[in-house]
Amino acid sequence: MKKLFLVGTVLALLLNGGSMVMAGGSSAGTSTVPTLIWWQIGGGQGNLAEDLKVISDYTQEKIGVRVDIKQAGWGDAGNRFTTMINAGEYYDILFTDLGSYNRFVNLGAFADLTDLVPQHTPKLQAYIPDVLWQGVNVKGRIYSVPTYKDSSKTVYHFWDHAIVQKYQLNIEDTSFANLDQSFRKIKAGEGQRYYPFFLARGSAHIAFDQYDSLAAGLPPLGVRLDDTNRRVVNTLEQSDVREIYDYLHQWYEAGIINPDANMVDETPKYRPFFMAQAWSGVAASYATSAGIDRYDAALYFGPSYSTDSIQGSMNAISVNSKYKVEALKLLELVNTDTKLRDMIGYGIEGKHFHYVNNGTAVHRDRTDWPLVNYQEASFFTETPEDTVPAGYWDEVLQLNEQATPSVVIGFMLDLEPIRTEVANCQTIWSKYGTDLNTGASDPAVVLPQLIAELKNAGFDKVVAEAQRQVDRYVQTLN
Repeated sequence: MKKLFLVGTVLALLLNGGSMVMAGGSSAGTSTVPTLIWWQIGGGQGNLAEDLKVISDYTQEKIGVRVDIKQAGWGDAGNRFTTMINAGEYYDILFTDLGSYNRFVNLGAFADLTDLVPQHTPKLQAYIPDVLWQGVNVKGRIYSVPTYKDSSKTVYHFWDHAIVQKYQLNIEDTSFANLDQSFRKIKAGEGQRYYPFFLARGSAHIAFDQYDSLAAGLPPLGVRLDDTNRRVVNTLEQSDVREIYDYLHQWYEAGIINPDANMVDETPKYRPFFMAQAWSGVAASYATSAGIDRYDAALYFGPSYSTDSIQGSMNAISVNSKYKVEALKLLELVNTDTKLRDMIGYGIEGKHFHYVNNGTAVHRDRTDWPLVNYQEASFFTETPEDTVPAGYWDEVLQLNEQATPSVVIGFMLDLEPIRTEVANCQTIWSKYGTDLNTGASDPAVVLPQLIAELKNAGFDKVVAEAQRQVDRYVQTLN
């Protein structure tokens, strides 16, 4: 990635001379202090405007800008951001993720940061690992600042410790065969209305953990993370995926999974077992939320880097922003300055939180701070809360450092040649996915039907085009 930045910078300087700073929208030479508009997702602003004055005083002192953070509601953000971009509404920074990033880049909505980052924010470039920059590049260019957090994918099994002890379970064996034995033992002991594996229709696609989806938004399409041949496949035809779906349906039929799994939107606070992309240290927080003494954590998958995992949180700068350089400097500051990171993450010191343990931890005094910290900046710059164990973020950092990159890390499928086929296949998948992922449908019956419908919608063309693009991408790596 450093080569990518360097080459881009040199080319831009050769072609454009000294125009790059002007292209960045710098306000140098003006008497006004720019206010940067930063759109995020959240559940309500409260007195955020008042608190942003305090935050803005700090950012103005440090880098000469003020900040106005706006929030779109959780259920409305996708439509809100799409409408905003289509209408040309002004903003400076926009939170984006896997669901929108590639699409908005292709619409020309985001500024190309490839040259601006090393020129104006070298500290930011150096702080964020190269693999993350690689994970957000589109056709060799950078259009966002990735959030350095639990950016690698690591999936754990979390078990109620009391259940583990009661039934003497071997939770270190995370195979589905062992899960099957454990679930059936619990079900027999706890009774008909007890569901060892409670799911909701928004549950994660656990069948596809081993596959890189190529940022296509279509789970049946993928490359296995460790396939050095980089073969694009229909994941639904792979034996490991089919085995998981078989188990899910067996558990649904046996009452191990709740019968309304494909209809309910939320899981209860307490579950005897669940799977989550997380780290072992978060078990204490889960236990507190569930109202139990302890969850035991067992590593199931990972750590692994993929384009999908890296693109869980990014911040892009509008191509129409008048303050591109200033926006980058703000993102650099919030990623590298602990005082600002804590304010953005927790609120105002003395009002929303105070420091404890000689400044090494934060104690929240209120719970109404509306901003959501996974969207904003690095976890590792932020002071941890006093409710988490020592070394809380150290474990996440270590998992990132140990992560194995996907064989197609940094590849994003260009949907333009197959946009219609992908859209049609996504519609078909949406009809079947919820029932499959919750065990409600029989894969022996449904998978052949689903595969046939996908083929009729042009899935083979999608696979062929994806393979062509992957092969071309691989050539650029050699």
